[in-house]
Amino acid sequence: MMGTRGAVATSQPLATMAGMEMLWSGGNAVDAALAMAIALTVVEPTANGIGSDAFALVWDGQLHGLNASGKSPQHLTLDEFTGLDTVPTTDWRAVTVPGAVSAWQALWQRWGSLPFEQLFEPAIRYAQEGFPVSPITSLAWQQAEKIYLPLQDPEFEPFQQVFFPDHRAPVAGEIWRSPVHAATLREIAATGGESFYRGKLAQRLADFAANTGGYLSSIDLALHQADWVTPISTNYRGITVWELPPNTQGIATLIALNILSGFDLSQQERESAQSYHWQIEAMKLACADLHKYITDERFLQVPATSLLSLDYAASRRSLIGEQAIASATPGLPKGGTVYLAAADGELMVSFIQSNYMGFGSGILPPGTGIALQNRGSGFTLEPGHANQLAPGKRPLHTIIPGFLTKDDQPIGPFGVMGGLMQPQGHLQVVVNLVDYGMNPQAALDAPRWQFLSGSEVLLESTVDPEVWQSLQQRGHDLWEGPEVAFGKGQIIVRDNQLLTAASEPRADGMAMVF
Repeated sequence: MMGTRGAVATSQPLATMAGMEMLWSGGNAVDAALAMAIALTVVEPTANGIGSDAFALVWDGQLHGLNASGKSPQHLTLDEFTGLDTVPTTDWRAVTVPGAVSAWQALWQRWGSLPFEQLFEPAIRYAQEGFPVSPITSLAWQQAEKIYLPLQDPEFEPFQQVFFPDHRAPVAGEIWRSPVHAATLREIAATGGESFYRGKLAQRLADFAANTGGYLSSIDLALHQADWVTPISTNYRGITVWELPPNTQGIATLIALNILSGFDLSQQERESAQSYHWQIEAMKLACADLHKYITDERFLQVPATSLLSLDYAASRRSLIGEQAIASATPGLPKGGTVYLAAADGELMVSFIQSNYMGFGSGILPPGTGIALQNRGSGFTLEPGHANQLAPGKRPLHTIIPGFLTKDDQPIGPFGVMGGLMQPQGHLQVVVNLVDYGMNPQAALDAPRWQFLSGSEVLLESTVDPEVWQSLQQRGHDLWEGPEVAFGKGQIIVRDNQLLTAASEPRADGMAMVF
């Protein structure tokens, strides 16, 4: 989609319309992005909600980063995990302070031009009046039945009543409504978000936790704040690729791009085993470092600058041969999520928010519609690990907004959703744009791969059979992955006055411009 005045793109058409509604009302790209983010908590609850975390990159002549992820509760210690190897996913122990509302606050306070309450109007309308559930969302909702419906403890009952009122998921096209979502969004809008952290909603959260064995307290909520951070980047063949610093996994994309920069991908066909092999191996090495070192920035044992050193990239590149690395180990340097994008004449926004695993923890304070994320599952319980759970700590985060610039001028925001697929999707989109000269839509649509662990790799069914065969001969353990395994992305590219927006077919999404 091409236009000149404004562009928006999300994974759900009604959310995209919410953003365009703000632009047509005289709002800017931040207004549009926030209206879309708020609407997505209603129309795509299988991936995000009011109890999500969020991150953003905003261009206003320079690039600004926002980390609105929450910390673990102050009273949650390792003693609560005795006998466990991992943090349970549907459990109060997986809940960290939800940060999405603080992201809405911080972005609006800095750049918002429309009244804060106006940004909530589409979402409240969808929640109160109802909306037809879109196909991909309905599929995710149905898959969630086997996870959330068997939960029987009292803390899960309000969640089940809101999202599975007939003890089943809605089907595609079925009208779904949630008055409790509407009421909660009105409260957040009317109080500028303060109720969520220091008012009536905060008290409801804390009381429900206290009454059902949870750890989240009113103090945890009151202490939360979204942090402005300095984005990190690398230059890949003349294009600067920007990510947020740890605790996000965006650094994995940059590490892999640094490794790839020593190979001439443009001399290999896009659909060739050599191109796939180099990309997979680079990401495999980057993921080894990611899982070893990345955590809350205050707890890093190896600085991000060391991991992004070009000398370090060269040493890691030397490990890549003709055969697949069976099990990559980290080096030691010396020294379902929703994504959306918005742009206007001055601002460009890359925004992402997530419950982490589908609906999140399965916990929802009664009468609120606030599905709490399960980000605490991003911690490890491994003794001495940088990302080991501790009170008041941010876990390793999978959600990452991306941004591209060239010669200190913006190209635009981009992102791909889907757990560990996110840095891999970022890498593949950048390679498609830079090495293979694809337009934004083609860069999103192209066949994808996903590295899992060891030598295991998922390939999309559309990958050339000859590529499959050659990769297997190189030692890659290949599996055909379902379409949902390869992420859901959006991108907006600016070229002088022209804005080109794209949303890929793996989601229900839509891009709009004017």
